[in-house]
Amino acid sequence: MSVKTLMKVVFFDEPTRGIDVGAKAEIYRLISEMAESGLGVVMVSSEMPELIAMCDRFLVLSGGKYRAEYSKAEVSQEKIMRAATFTERVGESL
Repeated sequence: MSVKTLMKVVFFDEPTRGIDVGAKAEIYRLISEMAESGLGVVMVSSEMPELIAMCDRFLVLSGGKYRAEYSKAEVSQEKIMRAATFTERVGESL
């Protein structure tokens, strides 16, 4: 049995930091394939455009607390920043 068949969730922390544009496209393709195959994918990135392009659901954590949750349809960089800087709060602490 391979590791891939045992995996249910994959975590990516800054998956494209410090790599060129061509390599980023390949990483995005691989992450998308994993998600399409049914794996859960959790992605952490300081690049908001990257997150907005790749993710379907957004949880904002700041100061060690859950601050907000958005769907792809409602998310924006502005909303994420407001939640992260405590000027907007949606949801309850986990």
